[in-house]
Amino acid sequence: MNRGASRDANRGGLHWSRSLRFRLLAVTVAGVAVAVVLAGLVLSGLFREHVQRQFESALLQQLDQVTARLEFDAQGQPVVAAQALSDPRWLKPYSGLYWQVDAMAPDGRGRAGVLRSRSLWDTSLALQVDALADGAVHVHEVAGPQGAPLLVLERTVRAEGADAARWRLIVAADLQATQAATAQFTRLLALSLAALLVLLAAAAWAQVAVGLKPLRVLQRGLQDVQQARTTQLQGTFPAEVQPLVDDFNGVLARNAEVLERARTQAGNLAHALKTPLSVLENAARAPDPADGPALAALVREQVQVARRHIDWHLARSRVAASAHLPGQRTALEPVVGGLVRVMNKVHVGQDVDITVALPDTPLFFAGEAQDLQEMLGNLLDNACKWARSSVRLNAQALGGQPPRLVVYVEDDGPGISAAQRAQALERGVRLDETVPGSGLGLAIVQDLATMYGGRLDLEPSGLGGVRAALALPAAGDAQQE
Repeated sequence: MNRGASRDANRGGLHWSRSLRFRLLAVTVAGVAVAVVLAGLVLSGLFREHVQRQFESALLQQLDQVTARLEFDAQGQPVVAAQALSDPRWLKPYSGLYWQVDAMAPDGRGRAGVLRSRSLWDTSLALQVDALADGAVHVHEVAGPQGAPLLVLERTVRAEGADAARWRLIVAADLQATQAATAQFTRLLALSLAALLVLLAAAAWAQVAVGLKPLRVLQRGLQDVQQARTTQLQGTFPAEVQPLVDDFNGVLARNAEVLERARTQAGNLAHALKTPLSVLENAARAPDPADGPALAALVREQVQVARRHIDWHLARSRVAASAHLPGQRTALEPVVGGLVRVMNKVHVGQDVDITVALPDTPLFFAGEAQDLQEMLGNLLDNACKWARSSVRLNAQALGGQPPRLVVYVEDDGPGISAAQRAQALERGVRLDETVPGSGLGLAIVQDLATMYGGRLDLEPSGLGGVRAALALPAAGDAQQE
């Protein structure tokens, strides 16, 4: 065999060793084989024991019959009327049924064959010395005439009188017929159980084949999805497999949703960049040296607008890919502390006092730290731009399932009307052109919060300005880590 054929053979053997069908079939057949062998041993043993008991019971009746026919003459010698025994085998030489009377000495020894049946002919049964209580029956297996195996029952009797001699009555029968019947039964049982094993193995194979058929249907469905013939797993599956199919279809739907969202965002980004690019293109067509400072300002403005659009779409793309990943956990307090330090430096000339009030129990956001920084940074930056002198941030945990937390950012600025609050959340809308910005900050916060399953609401603040309420999913129970 060449090396390639050897590798193919090894690969085939490895395939079978890893095959679920092979494993299930091997385990099932092995279990069935063990059960069949044990059943065969038990049945054979029970049959052998039953035949032995029946044989002993019939032989005990013969012993009782010989005992009943045993008499003693005037000298105390035993006499058995052989003609009174009912079974004709007693009279046929080597018939397989024998009786014998032995004299027992006080020391346990005795004289064998004082009386014996005609079936013993010129032989006698030689038994070992056995201490028997009067009337007790012992069972032995010995070799008899012509080497045949015999089952022997013996009993000790006495003549009348305390000093009477003891006699051992022996009845024996040939075991060959019984052993042959037992062997025949064992052979038939073995053949029957072998046939049963074959049938059970076939049933096991059929059961495994039928049981694994849904997996083959599932495999074909996956191939259809892979080859773009369908977008979902389709077909009828058992109740045990259907949850897997539903979960996989959910994953496919999620992937399709992410892909469609990515395409939409790419189109939106391209559309959003068209305007600043067109402005820059028109300004560069016929440049006037006198317009140098204005052109530079225009370029800076449009580049800033383009950068804000890019940042906004990148943030949406990142959150779309990670918003529902399990195990994400970001502590609120460190993020808030870092943002407050940044805002104090960015708005150093405005003399705005930022106060933070967080609960003693730590709160955790079920998402990425970068997204939490993006949302809270925009809210704090917007509040600092509009505040006269004070910005306040606090947070609390909300009950229910799933757990949530809400962060409040409010300022003491001029405030806005209800209609303006709804308008402020629209992308690119600036309520006051004198305040620097692109109009995307609150829209970014709202989009990020929505993609995490949260929301952003603008409300009147007790300080006089606007209070932004940002509700977000909390990690765990929004309590201790």
